Amino acid sequence: MIRQVSVELTVDGLAEHLVRLTTNRLLDPLAILLESDDAVAKPRAQVERAARGWAEVMLGGDHQAAVMLAVRFSAMLFPADEPVEPSRQWWATPLGRVVAWRVGHPSRRHVPYEIAGAMLGITRQGVGDLVNRNKLRRHPDGGVDVDSIRARLAALMTDTPNP
Repeated sequence: MIRQVSVELTVDGLAEHLVRLTTNRLLDPLAILLESDDAVAKPRAQVERAARGWAEVMLGGDHQAAVMLAVRFSAMLFPADEPVEPSRQWWATPLGRVVAWRVGHPSRRHVPYEIAGAMLGITRQGVGDLVNRNKLRRHPDGGVDVDSIRARLAALMTDTPNP
C-alpha cells in the first residue's frame, strides 16, 4: 500500500499561504529597501484582499486560468534565467501541491524518483511501485514522466480512479 502524504488544499489555507509567500518574498524586502513599512501598507492590504481570489482560481474549475496564475507565482518565487528547481520541501507546500497538479514541474519533462515522490507526497519507493504497476510512466531518458504525475494528481484531486 502506498501512503499518500496529504496537504489539504482549501481556499482559506492556500490563501493564507499565498499571503505569507508574497509578504516574505516581495513586500518585506521592499519595506527593508525603502526603510518604510508605510510604503508597502497599501500593497500589503491589496495582497490580503486578492489572496482569496487567487486561491479560488488555483483550486477552481478553469484549468487554464489556474495554470496561468500558478506560473505567475512560480516566476515570482524563482526569478532566474536558469531552469527552476524547486526543493523537495517546496513540493509539500500548498502552492507546491497546486503547481504539481496544475503545471507539473516548471522546467522538466521528467524528474528523478525522489522529486516525483515529493510532488506526489509519497516515498521514492512508492514511486517505484507505481511505475512498476504502470500507474506512472517511466520516461525514456530516465526518471518519471511529469505528465503522468500530473494525471495521477488530477485523478486524486477529483476522486476519480487513476487511468
